Amino acid sequence: MKTNRDIDIVVYGATGFTGRLVAEYLNQTYGVDGDVKWAMAGRSTDKLIAVRDELDIAKNVPLIVANADDLDSINSMVNQASVVLTTVGPYQLYGNELVAACAASGTDYVDLCGEPAWMHEMIAEHSAAAEESGARIVFSCGFDSIPFDLGVLFLQQHAELELGSTVSRVKGRVRAMKGTMSGGTLASFRETMAAAGRDKNLISVLRNPFSLTSGFQGVDQPLGNKPEYDEAIESWIAPFVMASINTKNVHRSNMLLDHHYGEDFVYDEMMVTGPGDKGEAIAKAVTEDNSMAKSTLQPGEGPTKEERENGFYDVLMVGEHSDGRSVRISVKGDRDPGYGSTSKMIAESAVCLVKNPQLASGGIWTTAPAMGAELIDRLQALSLIHISEPMRPL
Repeated sequence: MKTNRDIDIVVYGATGFTGRLVAEYLNQTYGVDGDVKWAMAGRSTDKLIAVRDELDIAKNVPLIVANADDLDSINSMVNQASVVLTTVGPYQLYGNELVAACAASGTDYVDLCGEPAWMHEMIAEHSAAAEESGARIVFSCGFDSIPFDLGVLFLQQHAELELGSTVSRVKGRVRAMKGTMSGGTLASFRETMAAAGRDKNLISVLRNPFSLTSGFQGVDQPLGNKPEYDEAIESWIAPFVMASINTKNVHRSNMLLDHHYGEDFVYDEMMVTGPGDKGEAIAKAVTEDNSMAKSTLQPGEGPTKEERENGFYDVLMVGEHSDGRSVRISVKGDRDPGYGSTSKMIAESAVCLVKNPQLASGGIWTTAPAMGAELIDRLQALSLIHISEPMRPL
């Protein structure tokens, strides 16, 4: 159990592409002498100093040398902080010892993980230790899966107000998105595919929408792997690249919320491509796109500042009641979803845990059951996410 930690948040991976963005955001938002004490951690003191100076961060921000290959350094870092914020991926290569250390020591943890097979393994191996120590371990605190996980929670809360109950069917429909990927994201994708090639059992984990629900197997879910016409929004839709992780996290949230959405809950995510022949053609093109597999981006590379600031996303959530009524909300962000928004979302997730020790008990969580309304309010207040008031039932 953590007590009297000198540091509230340590950014592990602060010299990497996303870690630098997190450090820059914390510095600009909380400074170095405010009520959030934070530190930068990475493998090299020289690189940490270079990034600190380049970002004009004060020299009294602590620098911690930690390396996934050096367990003593990981334990030392973990024991200094209330929350470890890690951007060091692929997590299946560099995250095992860190999760184990946090779970054992009672240190809270947030990451950007979109690697469901690894998450499945960590849940099985470290849930009991985290529950005993009080460590709140929260996966997927970036674009995957905060807008979707919190979006479903927000929609369900308003379904209760508008319709008198939660809804058992929710559709996540990405109406617009402009953003670019980084080399780190691609590295995680490639390592997941390589791991599945080495261990065929992982393929079933990746395909199963309930692979993160610890034994619970719900009703059949839409495959979301081909173009189709969605009557509810009168548009063609196509597969969405983040759906395979977001849907698993949303189902885990439902389980951790004691199946508040229902044990028969159905959820999918698709890209909106438009009506008519043009919409159908775009949907087919999106389905056949394999640019992610062909990309040559390397870890440390990613979108420019201009690209991050000009990015955006707009997600429609449609909740359908069994009696035919429905509610809709939208979730929007005005930065590149993967980096301009993600770096801020994970930072505020860590701050939310620091400022709200009463939220959640020890265990391995997703954002909706762990932080819920507190995180929604924090992200909205800082204009990092915009969740619209719901439309009246249709």
